[in-house]
Order: sequence, then C-alpha cells, then structure tokens
Amino acid sequence: MPITTSAKKELRKGARKRVFNDARKKAMREQVKSVKKVLTINKDVAGAEAGLSAAYQAIDKAAKRGVIKKNTAARKKSRLAKMIKKAKAIV
Repeated sequence: MPITTSAKKELRKGARKRVFNDARKKAMREQVKSVKKVLTINKDVAGAEAGLSAAYQAIDKAAKRGVIKKNTAARKKSRLAKMIKKAKAIV
C-alpha cells in the first residue's frame, strides 16, 4: 500500500483511468468481434465492410488513448482488412 499522499493520489488516479481504459478496450474488442462474426458465421462481406469503419474507429481511439500500442492497432486493422479481402475473393 502507498504511504505518501502523492502515492495515494496516484493509486486513485490509476483506478479511475483503469475503468475508462477497460471500457475503451472492451468496445474495441466487441467491434472487431462483430466484424469477424459477420464474416465467418453469416458470410456477409457487405455487412463486414460496413462494420469495418466502426472497428477502425474503435481501434484508433484505443491507440490514441494509449490502451493499445500504435503497431498493435495497425496490425489489427491490417488483419481485418485482409480477412475481408480474402472473403471477397472466395465469393
């Protein structure tokens, strides 16, 4: 446990930020998962493309706030685009 007042304050700040970071990360995961679900289960390429922009937005916001790193965001976006391109080629 922290002893100094500044350390106690940092602990409180970290707890508040953790709530926002977890919410941002969860929103990102849900968007990515919904795009993947539309592609794999429903086989709906058009629907996946529509959800792609929302997923990109969620990923970018998470990277901007430091929830995930910039390269992680780029990798996630690249893999989503690659999945959609592959699904287009099949259909």
